[in-house]
Amino acid sequence: MSKYEQLARQLMEKIRSGIYPANSRLPTTMQLCEEYGVSKITVKQAMDELEAHGLVSRRRGSGVFVKGLEPAVSPIGGTWSPASQMAGFTAERAALGEVVTTELHDFTVVRPPADVAASLRLSPDEFAYHVTRVRFSDGVPLSVEYFYLPIKIAPNLRESHLEGSLYHYVEKDLGLRIGSAHRTVRAVLPTKEEAEWLAVEPSEPLLEITQIRYLDDGRPLECSTARHCGNYALHSISTR
Repeated sequence: MSKYEQLARQLMEKIRSGIYPANSRLPTTMQLCEEYGVSKITVKQAMDELEAHGLVSRRRGSGVFVKGLEPAVSPIGGTWSPASQMAGFTAERAALGEVVTTELHDFTVVRPPADVAASLRLSPDEFAYHVTRVRFSDGVPLSVEYFYLPIKIAPNLRESHLEGSLYHYVEKDLGLRIGSAHRTVRAVLPTKEEAEWLAVEPSEPLLEITQIRYLDDGRPLECSTARHCGNYALHSISTR
């Protein structure tokens, strides 16, 4: 592990433990250099890592601040916990009292594309699982999920684990802690297969969410794309 990754991991732990609480300012570059015995370049790279994980924001002339998450109002009523939304589809729908089921369409071992391998920090000779599955809530298809997961993170992953919550398996069975995610949202049209799986018209837009999910130690857990049909409600998260 490089010096900047070590520094980023130590700062992540201090953020999550509350030593650096939400909205607080991190020590200056010079202070971090002196405290950890590293260079300015190392500190900058560590700050880039924290920012990529969505944990901090830079404010010109003021420094680097820890982000805070505020609960949002759900479009379908009630309040919504940011932790629930970011915990995954199963936890999200269970919080609404719904029963989640899964239809698995692909579960293979592959060499991921170069851009995915870079996002997952995999070398060219490392492999990942590739999974395609449709998620149902109370029997209604809501989402198609595609994701890559490094084999070295979960070497004994089975189909039965993918029929339920992947995140539950990672945390409860593997004993790992899931951390932050970097998300991108856009509208797309379904492929022919997606239209069939989700029972939608080919002209009906889907809400696409791509993300890189990290463990709390900074390792990338997955690179995923989920496409949600129109009756799926995306709950907003406000950061400050």
